[in-house]
Amino acid sequence: MSAPVQAPEKGHNVTIEGDVESHLHPMPSWDVADHPMPTGREEIWRFTPVKQFKPLLTEGTTKAAIEWAVRAPEQVVVSELSGDAMRGLAEIPQDRLSAIAAANDTHPSRRIDIPAEAELDAPVDIDLTGTGVEESAFQNVVVAIGAFARATIVVRYKGSANLGENWTFRIGDGAEVTIVFLHEWADDAVHGAQIAFELGRDTTVRTAQATFGGKAVRISQAASYQGPGADLNQLGVYFADAGQHIEHRLFVDHNAPRTNSRVDFRGCLQGQDAHSVWIGDVLIRPVAEGIDTYESNKNLVLTEGCRADAVPNLEIQTGNIRGAGHSASTGRFDAEQLFYLQSRGIEEEEARRLVVHGFFTDIVRRIGVEEISTELMHLIEDELRETLGAKTELPEN
Repeated sequence: MSAPVQAPEKGHNVTIEGDVESHLHPMPSWDVADHPMPTGREEIWRFTPVKQFKPLLTEGTTKAAIEWAVRAPEQVVVSELSGDAMRGLAEIPQDRLSAIAAANDTHPSRRIDIPAEAELDAPVDIDLTGTGVEESAFQNVVVAIGAFARATIVVRYKGSANLGENWTFRIGDGAEVTIVFLHEWADDAVHGAQIAFELGRDTTVRTAQATFGGKAVRISQAASYQGPGADLNQLGVYFADAGQHIEHRLFVDHNAPRTNSRVDFRGCLQGQDAHSVWIGDVLIRPVAEGIDTYESNKNLVLTEGCRADAVPNLEIQTGNIRGAGHSASTGRFDAEQLFYLQSRGIEEEEARRLVVHGFFTDIVRRIGVEEISTELMHLIEDELRETLGAKTELPEN
């Protein structure tokens, strides 16, 4: 393999600097001592079942391995990073979970390089498999994508694990990238992650989070801009079952002019104590003139005993923008949709199935990776069997 390519120049970290005071954003630090053990009363932890994440929040926990498998075109280089090199490239930890992960690598930090102007003919597939929850695993990954590259990256999680991790994606000017995280954890897995995206000038970036497994999953996702003209589209789908906690926290820092962002997450809940959390925050700094942003979260409750928390936030420091908005909703099946379908001879269970498929289909298609879209629709159908029974044929998506 060739040597790693030069990463885009390190620039802004997703932090709140001195000109902004906000309870939504703790002070970033590599030092675990700067991130006290959460009590659950803090703003960034108040929706999280802290006790379930204790294995990932405690210093000195026994560290376990997690199996890695990477399939990638030959232009892609995977290498190891020392601790100092990782700190020079990675996003600064924003909370205790990410600081613990940064300080407790189970195995050496990894760096994945995609050269400038590369047009990959296949996705970079990264499979992570947990081998048990008796111990905790921690890891840090930096992905450097060169200027004007074209790439798709798919990260899949399976098996049982307690996993704390940090990912940093540094995306060079003019690159076009799709990044997908697919969570198919076993029912006992606990997963906490900090994921940062640094977008170069005139980049086009699409991200997707698909969460269908695990006992407790908390994903903190942040994005910032290294120059004007970048376009970011963040998608998400999730399905929370009985006793399951799924939490997605998103922060978009519009710190450059003429940048765009769209956030659209949709989730279904079924079963007693199924719990989903979506926190969407957009900060529009004084320098971010001419930006356009919108964030949306929709939740569909299928049974009694579920809870969906959705909190959209806008922090606007300049009025010279093209647009800024947000929305969040939680509801049951649309009675009019069910009536329409049943009036045409469709049985109630099948009508409910079609409503759920329709709820997800648009966003799944927009991920833009056919293999992933098909896989997600099958996962959705698997979830629906729990409440609606088996179906012999999957509707086309």
